[in-house]
Order: sequence, then C-alpha cells, then structure tokens
Amino acid sequence: MNEEVGNEDVDRTLTRREFAVGGVGAALLASGNYAWAQGSGTIKVGLIGCGGRGNGAVRNCAQADPSIEIVALGDVFADRLSGTREGLAKDLGARYKATDATCFVGFDAYQKVLSTNIDLVILATPPGFRPGHFAAAIAAGKHVFMEKPVAVDPVGIRSVIATSEIATQKGLAVVSGTQRRHQANYLETMARIHKGEIGEIVSGSVYWNQGGLWMNQRQPEWSDMEWQLRNWLYFTWLSGDHIVEQHVHNLDVANWALGAHPVKAYGMGGRQVRTDPAYGHVFDHFAIEYTYPSGARIQSFCRQIDGTASRVSESFTGTKGTTDGASWVMRGNKRWKYDSKTKKPLDPYVQEHVDLIASIKAGKPLNEGKRIAESTLTAIMGRQAAYSGQEIQWDALLNSDLNLMPTTLEMGSLPVAPVAVPGRTRGV
Repeated sequence: MNEEVGNEDVDRTLTRREFAVGGVGAALLASGNYAWAQGSGTIKVGLIGCGGRGNGAVRNCAQADPSIEIVALGDVFADRLSGTREGLAKDLGARYKATDATCFVGFDAYQKVLSTNIDLVILATPPGFRPGHFAAAIAAGKHVFMEKPVAVDPVGIRSVIATSEIATQKGLAVVSGTQRRHQANYLETMARIHKGEIGEIVSGSVYWNQGGLWMNQRQPEWSDMEWQLRNWLYFTWLSGDHIVEQHVHNLDVANWALGAHPVKAYGMGGRQVRTDPAYGHVFDHFAIEYTYPSGARIQSFCRQIDGTASRVSESFTGTKGTTDGASWVMRGNKRWKYDSKTKKPLDPYVQEHVDLIASIKAGKPLNEGKRIAESTLTAIMGRQAAYSGQEIQWDALLNSDLNLMPTTLEMGSLPVAPVAVPGRTRGV
C-alpha cells in the first residue's frame, strides 16, 4: 500500500476527541441517511486520501462497474488533491464529476466529502486516521471501501469493531483492501484447506521481505506535522510500522487459513539499516511467533532493507499435508495446483470493488470490518512484542488504553517518538 496524504494551510485544528467521533453529531448514528437505494442506478463515489493507493483504489472502483461516478475528493494537501483531479479528469472522462465545490483540503476535508451526495466512500489516508474516518462515514450513512490496515493501536481497533457493528445495523457495506480475500486462486485454495485436505494446521510461515520504499527529504518550509504526513510510512502513529501497514496482508492469510486470530505473540525486531532520522522511528525488520487457539504456531517475518532477498508468501503444514495457501495443496504424493493458464480472473484489486458493489446492488451488503480489525490487531500484537521484548496476549492488548494519535492535529510542532527499545518500551 502506498497511500499518501496531502496538505496545505489549515485554518482549523481538530482535537483527538473531535477526531475520534469524526466531528459529526451523534444524532447521525440513528439517522436514515443511508447510501444508494437499491435499483437507483448510478453509484456516486467520494475519495478521502489522494495519495498513491487512493488513486489506485478509485480507478479500480471505476473499472469495477460502469455505474460508478467520482463526485467528491478530499486530502490534507492541496498538491495531492490537484494532481488527483487532473489525473482522474483525464482517465475517467465523463465519469469524473467532481467540481471545485466538491473538492476539499485540510484535516476536516473528510467531513466535507461525507457531507456531499455520495453513496460510497473510499478511505485511503494513512491508517492512523482510519478509525475516525470510518466512524464518520458510517455515521453519515455511506457504504465504505477502506484500505488496510484499519488502525495503529488498540483504541483504534475497538473503534473499528464498534463502527462495523453499527454498519451492520444500518445495512451498510464495508470492504477492506485485503485483495487476497477476493482473489480466485486464494479462494479456491482456502476452500480446500477448510474442507480438511491438509488436515489440522499445526504450523506455518508468512513473509513480506523486500527492499526499502520511498522517502521524501524534508523541506525547510515543512513543519514537523507536514514532514511526518509526507513520510507517513516511518511514523508509527500514522502507519503502525511496516509489520502493520504491509505485512498485515500475510497475517490476514494466516488468520483466514486457521479460521481464528492468535492468542499471543512473541518475537523481536530492530532498526539496523534505516537508522537515519529521515526514516522516523520505525523498525526495518521483525520476526514474530504467533500462537493460535489450536496450539498451531505461525512464524512471521517482514523486512524492508535494500539489497536483501525478497520473499512475499505464505505456507502451512497440516496433519495430512501442506499448502502455500494460494495455489497448491500437497497430500501424500497427490498434488493439486490452481489452473492459472485457463482461468483468467479479474485483477483482485478490481474484484474486491466488484464484490462490494454487487453486494450493495443486491441489498446484501458485505461487512469485512471486524475481520480486518482482527488481522490488524494481529499485526499490532507482533509489533508490540518486538518493541517491548515481552510476550503479548491478545485480550490484554485488545483492552489496552494504548492510543498513538496526537492530541491535536494541526500543521505545527510534533516531536518524534523515540525508537522503541525492548525491555523499556511499553507492550500493552
């Protein structure tokens, strides 16, 4: 995921309390302002977060269904907003309907997008903002596509779970950016796993090891806040660290295969290569052992270091066989392999939007909110185990008061949290 936010002069600040409730009246929670009545034709879409992933997701959404129109955009940064406007006008033609009146800049741009006549909103800002934006979207009666992960701390996770329950009550669809859950080869392989073809899973390994990602050198005119927002990958309050922001995909596959979330995590990590302050305070590698209710143990590895061997995959061992979770199952001397030559499914980044829109039109809205919240907390649990050097229990973490969101969101001073030190840093 490469979402970025954008920013410009903001003449209004938001406190953490205001942000947590989405800055909207509580009365909206019970309102009848629901999005898209079944059979009404065009689905109007708004985008909040005009970075790389936001631009990708809005195009994927438009590709998924010809009834989609893009009518509202919002971002913290004016340059991000204007670049997205130009690109969408060029790429989508008449299906791009946003105007000056429906394009917004600032920390409160999300509220303004949600106040427009949209049916579906795409939430693609950095993950730290997701709980507040999600709560506001459901309160406003909008269907939601939200990029993963969906929080960076336990307070955010509890908010997402609660909002997901409200979405169910209001009949609103919620789909997250875990495209493997909508990918044909994963779906077919997982069906075989769940039918017992490899028996009971006893162990597995999941990986997201790769080189480094982008970094924007700080400019003299940038405040602390702007610098952190423009380099959100490297600040835990924004990204959750790369075990949360990126490796959540593979951890979600582990939870999917096992049909459960882990009960505890133990592991380590560090900051060995990306030590320059330009890279904020995050780690560049993690190695975590997760234990599941059945006793199965999953080894988790993620790394972002240039010049290292890449591996992005999953594998599982059961009492009767093995699988990669994605394309093959081996049992004894019999091997099944997904037929990728004759089966030509849609790009999973498009398919997830196809499934979302189909569920809205059918009046049977999907709701992946709690599931992605649990996978996100799985990743947070691994991070906290590595940061603290302690074994982290699921229940203790879920109920923790750990909240990484700054007290006030404004373009100004914002000290960088110290790099985590095992044995000293808080676990839960």
